Amino acid sequence: MDNENVSSHISKRFNDDLQELKNHLLMMGGVVERQVTDGVLSLVDANSELALNVRSNEKQVNTFELNIDEECTSVLALRQPAAGDLRMVVAILKAITDLERIGDEANKIAKLAIKLTEEGQAPRGYVEVRHIGQQVQEMIHKALDAFARFDVELALEVAQADRAVDIEYNSAMRQLVTYMMEDPRSISRVLNIIWALRALERIGDHARNIAEHVIYLVKGQDIRHANLDAIKESVLGSA
Repeated sequence: MDNENVSSHISKRFNDDLQELKNHLLMMGGVVERQVTDGVLSLVDANSELALNVRSNEKQVNTFELNIDEECTSVLALRQPAAGDLRMVVAILKAITDLERIGDEANKIAKLAIKLTEEGQAPRGYVEVRHIGQQVQEMIHKALDAFARFDVELALEVAQADRAVDIEYNSAMRQLVTYMMEDPRSISRVLNIIWALRALERIGDHARNIAEHVIYLVKGQDIRHANLDAIKESVLGSA
């Protein structure tokens, strides 16, 4: 085998390694996405069995993170990637951390669902949980889709959606705090809803992070902490 064929063979194996890393990330993302969906359903439907299923999947998510992290480390050590290939590995390493944390937040929601089934449902807050839950589920789905297709515009949609989630979350907090002040007997149960909403808001933050990793991967720009309008102008302007 001549040098050109050797190089081609090595290059193909490297591309296969990167594709496998991305596939494993998306598989992990699918499990986490289901955790969030089921976590929200378990709370709004008072379904403790579904909540227990969410909690049982936590080990699977943690195993995904450890295995993908090890695969990335191996690629870095053996392939010594540069430029876009290096950004791919770095973006995957960062994204799996966010996915694992999304799984942690879904697990918190499941714990709260179990607690509410034992203590009795809260008098308020389920509409907000359902609605914000749907918003962050869509954010996760779009962020993973953007990663799969290297779609910068879709990633920007996720970043923009996070702003809407934050606005709705803050509004829900004000309403629920006012309700607890008016009816102190409801405080313990409404607090469980508040913690669930807080978990959903954090899930939205992590989905936005994944979208930002996509932009870093495709454009080579670190847009963390940047103003959203400035991000749009910078990223789409350089398309």
